[in-house]
Amino acid sequence: MAAISVAGKAARPTTHQDRDRLWRKVRQNLTAHGFLIGALLCFGFFTWYPMVREVVMSFQKTKRGTTSWVGLDNIDQLLQDPAFWQAWRNTLLFTLLALVFGFAVPFFVAVLLNELRHAKSYLRILVYLPVMMPPVASVLLFKYFYDPDFGLFNSILHALHLPTSAWLNSPDTAMLSVVIASTWMNMGGATLIYLAALQGIPGELYEAAELDGAGLWRRVWHVTIPQTRLILSLLLLLQVVATMQVFVEPFLLTGGNGPQGSTTTVVYLVYQYAFNFNNYGAASALGLIMLLVLAGFSALYVRLSRKAD
Repeated sequence: MAAISVAGKAARPTTHQDRDRLWRKVRQNLTAHGFLIGALLCFGFFTWYPMVREVVMSFQKTKRGTTSWVGLDNIDQLLQDPAFWQAWRNTLLFTLLALVFGFAVPFFVAVLLNELRHAKSYLRILVYLPVMMPPVASVLLFKYFYDPDFGLFNSILHALHLPTSAWLNSPDTAMLSVVIASTWMNMGGATLIYLAALQGIPGELYEAAELDGAGLWRRVWHVTIPQTRLILSLLLLLQVVATMQVFVEPFLLTGGNGPQGSTTTVVYLVYQYAFNFNNYGAASALGLIMLLVLAGFSALYVRLSRKAD
């Protein structure tokens, strides 16, 4: 009996230790799941709910406080609006110009920074500085630069005895002016991503290319671009999706429409339908169309990229 009681007393601490250990694990899991559930609720409420609500509203129309289902009437209204097609033309033009400038320029800036031997850190800060500025401040700065009478750009052109430009006041140059401002504002992040990818390329490849007599541009074409193809593909997709949703730059620089509607974009047209015309159904339908277009482009791009691999 004494041996049994001693064994029982010896077994009790182990049971208490197991219970304490189990309780600690339960508390840790509850804490982790609590944070996770909170994040999922915030994500669902602020991201998924507006998307679902937009899809529902695109088939509805609200008039005098009464909401009714109208089917595809909102989409028909958009297709009959000339501003719809003009907005898509302007958005595609902005995307094309933004890819020419905003996709190529950061890459070549990163290549030049990677080739430098001194002052790399200072130049990285200088390149990334526009990203740290508030977007509104950057846009208003460029609006001052584009002033046809007192702006910096026309002053430089005048000093060089070159013809000045109307910039934002001309339908021929308004969209290009918006693209230049947008490129300057956003190129810092892409440049640092490219620079990080370039620094991951083995130096032996460049040394072998130099031994073969390859210059800078041949090294870029035969070594840099193939080695960074994955990053280039990813940023190309992200930039197309981002530039198709441009709003801040044309809204602040040209008031949204621009001369003869030359800077009216799809997202600004959504803004007009919702807040100027109080037609939330058409605004939601236009947003749904853009969602489907971007989703289709992304799926096609990923599929073509996989086939290329």
